[in-house]
Amino acid sequence: MTELTEHEVKLEALLGIINSSARQAIAEYKKTGHGVPSADATTFHPLDMATDTLALRKATRLLEGAYHQLSAILAPPQHTVMNFVFDYNWACTDVALRARFADVLEQHPEGLSVDKLAEAVDLDKSKTARVLRALSLMGCFKEVERDVFTNTRLSLILKSTNNTGNFHDHMRSKRHPVYFACRKDGTEESFWDMMKKDDERRDIFHRGMLGYSEMTGTSTFLHRKPPSFSIINTTVQQVYKNTIGTMYPLWLTVGSGIGAFSMPLAKMFPHLRITNHDLPEVMVQAQNAWEKDAPDALFDGRVELVPNNFLEDIPAAGKDVYYLRHILHDWPDAEATTDPPQLRSDVLFLQGPYLALDDCILLHTFQEPGAGTTEGLSIDPQAPEPMLPNFGAGSHGVYQIDLTMWFLVNAKERTLDEMKIIAQVPYN
Repeated sequence: MTELTEHEVKLEALLGIINSSARQAIAEYKKTGHGVPSADATTFHPLDMATDTLALRKATRLLEGAYHQLSAILAPPQHTVMNFVFDYNWACTDVALRARFADVLEQHPEGLSVDKLAEAVDLDKSKTARVLRALSLMGCFKEVERDVFTNTRLSLILKSTNNTGNFHDHMRSKRHPVYFACRKDGTEESFWDMMKKDDERRDIFHRGMLGYSEMTGTSTFLHRKPPSFSIINTTVQQVYKNTIGTMYPLWLTVGSGIGAFSMPLAKMFPHLRITNHDLPEVMVQAQNAWEKDAPDALFDGRVELVPNNFLEDIPAAGKDVYYLRHILHDWPDAEATTDPPQLRSDVLFLQGPYLALDDCILLHTFQEPGAGTTEGLSIDPQAPEPMLPNFGAGSHGVYQIDLTMWFLVNAKERTLDEMKIIAQVPYN
């Protein structure tokens, strides 16, 4: 038997990771008692909308990272690089979302011809067919017979009632600052100024944040020790045990939006008393969202919606936990270390015992000694060899969000070292 070369050993290891992670994902689906989802499914699997999906997410991160790395090794490099360039799925998805293909097809589970669908959404028939064919390659919509399409489990995400679809709508809006910047006259307004004046876009944005939370599994950590918390002045274990327990039940979420995090928190832990801070116009929208989706928490007084502009106002005093989720990534380094002074840790420490920062940490693609062992921080362990240490394409979303923040507001996600620098800068 011929001995494998070093490169072949690595390929076999990647194949092993693909196999084991796929089997782990299958096992997670089967635990629900509903079996594994089908590529042809026209309804969601119960696990799709579950909040405790950490094991599945870890398995799919390994699966995606390993098979993309394997493909990059075995496919001709020209093929792989051109796949980067020839990717218009975002544009096709945008058309399908705005024209509400999925909403129309839901009324025709047996399938609908391209001609009738195009007529229903008032689009050109040929172009409608081309968009559908491109997306069906990825499992989003299915051609059940010649030029007749149905929804799939993936295309259901594009329904107008789905929060994740709203996140896509927000990202691709033609009224996004990136579009204005391309115009000759440009714009002097910030992204947030534009949002404040546009009720429709603000509604889409905040519903999209609910979708982003569902997409990234934000609520998963509520079922266990939080995997993505960075806690100042305490350890992850301490703040989680004490605050989700009964010692410190008073939470304040700064820049809360309409409740993407605080709503599942209130539902899962009814003993907590939660204060949401955001702009007055956002709190009006939040009132409607809570009345619809969590009325008991609102009417029982377990949640209060308090207008607060953290660029101008000090957060309410007397709370146990001050929770900042995805706030720092809205600011470039210079502003993150100086503005807004109301959110500096020295100010918040005067208000309560715990300051919780929930932000993404970008890991490098080379092996870093000691990664995942930093005291006071919960950082995912590195991926198994020979995968890239940061899970490669399995962590695609975080690095795309980093670029998104750059393009939209000249801000960024940060590495651990960059976060440490921000935390150490004194406020004068």
